[in-house]
Amino acid sequence: MRVSVGICAYNEEKNIGKLLNALLNQNVNKIRIDEIIVVSSGSTDRTNDIVKEYSKVDKRVVLITQSRREGKASAVNEFLKNASNKICVLESADTFPLEDTIERLCLPFLNKKVGMAGGHPIPINDSTTFMGFVGHLLWDLHHKISLETPKLGELVAFRNVIDGIPKDTAVDEAWIEAKMRMMGYEVVYVPDAICYNKAPETIGDYLRQRRRIHAGHIHLKKTLGYAVSTMNTKKIIKYVIKDTKPNPKTIGYTLGAMLLEAVGKLLGLYDYYVRKKNHAVWETVESTKELMKNEIENEVNT
Repeated sequence: MRVSVGICAYNEEKNIGKLLNALLNQNVNKIRIDEIIVVSSGSTDRTNDIVKEYSKVDKRVVLITQSRREGKASAVNEFLKNASNKICVLESADTFPLEDTIERLCLPFLNKKVGMAGGHPIPINDSTTFMGFVGHLLWDLHHKISLETPKLGELVAFRNVIDGIPKDTAVDEAWIEAKMRMMGYEVVYVPDAICYNKAPETIGDYLRQRRRIHAGHIHLKKTLGYAVSTMNTKKIIKYVIKDTKPNPKTIGYTLGAMLLEAVGKLLGLYDYYVRKKNHAVWETVESTKELMKNEIENEVNT
């Protein structure tokens, strides 16, 4: 199975080298990674220089630059224009896959009914802090809900059967997910296709990220009539009640996380309905942008 990997990047000098190393050194048996296409949108740091160095060593690495930042959806479209294989993998530039992640992610496509597969993001944040707890709770809920009804993000693979995605969407993976279901394909979650990410470390960064995502999901629902499974509030509350440990710190942190998420949703509603704000080109969430080597190794070992 021949695979094209796409990375959409904007000022990712802290992570892009780690990610390219991980992708170039994947353990593969039933797949072949033919190309790793980095679309750099208006990067002003060393991202482009780092990718160029990797491309000199391995011809599979290809750099495509956009002179100005046009949003991730625009970068995804550039990737799709240049991807030459029937299976495309889209990995966020600020994530890190395990050595067998890409093959695990792609194996479901041996079933011709499968149109899209999603990996399992795990945050590297310190879960003993409040914001670390919030990040772990968010992605743990994402994982549990996806085991029932897949909702895919951060690392996805899909059949190369779409020409592109709307430039005004702020939730590119969710839009592809909706389109695949509408085309009659199955969408699957692959919990052992693990990638590490970093959740926001400040309240401000968290709200910036969540309001954009909520506004994007509202836009998706309004334009395609599709709601991702994590918009099901009843399921979320069910898991929160079931899994919250009965001690004061956990209860307090959980209530605080729920309050933050509620504020993020309200801000998303405000952005969409009142401000008419489009989040396709979003403000960078700086505290998510450095995956530390020691933190990744600690997560791998545990």
